[in-house]
Amino acid sequence: MVGHVDHGKTSLTKALTGKWTDTHSEELKRGITIKIGYADTTFYKSKDGTHYATEAEAEKDKAAWQVSRHVSFLDAPGHETLMTTTIAASSILDGALLVIAANEPCPQPQTEEHLMVLDILGIKKVVVVQNKIDLATKEKAIENYQQIKKFLEDSSCSDAPIVPISANYNANIDKLIETIEGTIPTPKRDASLPARMYVARSFDVNKPGAELSKLKGGVLGGSLIQGTLKVGDEVEMLPGLAKKTKEKEVIEPIVLTICALMAGGESVQEAAPGGLIGIATGLDPAVAKSDHLAGNLVGKKGTLPPVIYDVELEYTLLKREGFDNPALKMGEPIVVSAGTATSVGAVMKLKGGSLFLKLKRPICAEKKSKIAITRRLGQRWRLSGFGILK
Repeated sequence: MVGHVDHGKTSLTKALTGKWTDTHSEELKRGITIKIGYADTTFYKSKDGTHYATEAEAEKDKAAWQVSRHVSFLDAPGHETLMTTTIAASSILDGALLVIAANEPCPQPQTEEHLMVLDILGIKKVVVVQNKIDLATKEKAIENYQQIKKFLEDSSCSDAPIVPISANYNANIDKLIETIEGTIPTPKRDASLPARMYVARSFDVNKPGAELSKLKGGVLGGSLIQGTLKVGDEVEMLPGLAKKTKEKEVIEPIVLTICALMAGGESVQEAAPGGLIGIATGLDPAVAKSDHLAGNLVGKKGTLPPVIYDVELEYTLLKREGFDNPALKMGEPIVVSAGTATSVGAVMKLKGGSLFLKLKRPICAEKKSKIAITRRLGQRWRLSGFGILK
């Protein structure tokens, strides 16, 4: 779920799943999404296959409906200063809903940036959701629709369907589900590949004042992109955890045992790719709290890509109207996002179309991975380009 701040991504997630994903105190106070929100749901279709419904609608008359598909949503922050979180969310997607408000001119700044992220990461299964049609006249909604078509015409989403809805009034949600089911199929997964999971969140699930004997270990949340994981498996997490010594900060890999698995809101013995999963571990909950372990990769020992501090990228800087994106300079600080990992590095060398960075904190990434590049331009950090890891 991507799009400009306050265009209704969280409201749409609630309309589709029944869950309000802004749960952190700062999010509730400011009315914006800051961390990635998760929600699982089941889409239903009528027995004759002509109509679609949310879980809440199907519950009213179960006999008339059958399960169409189980779906997991990630509600990404729209605010420009939280772009790295959005890039992290985009890296574990099979498809995307690009939410655009009908009562504002299109495109807005983050609408442009989020579309670029989808382009960079090669996510082509996209449904455009024209939200807030209740706040626009018929003429304004049609004008906005034409603006959206023009905005998309030079992108990889030029043929994406556009569905007008009102998330707050649940208007046209059935047609949106029908379009999602027709546009974003479940990709085929190869279960024989070694397990690999992007860690997007990590939690301490204990309540304040919990008894020592009843404390639960840290929980990892994210998406299994290949292979399978089972309860009892011993897995490795890379790059691991930062530990400070007198001389420097050292990153140490973590080996842990999977104590329990959650998928689709239920406890399971084995998790396969697709959807969002939670892993209960025996880790000290203080280590896992507040997303401290986000950006790690989990898999069987010896099967994960290398941990790297020195990065060579074949890079491309983005060009667009009203956006001054000068050539890179030696020593310039750059934020790189690979999978769910984000790190800061300094430009050490520039040679042709290649860029050499020394990272402050290492990343675990495959060769030929796509890396998003964010630079400080003026007073803000802006998504400025992308690179292929060499």
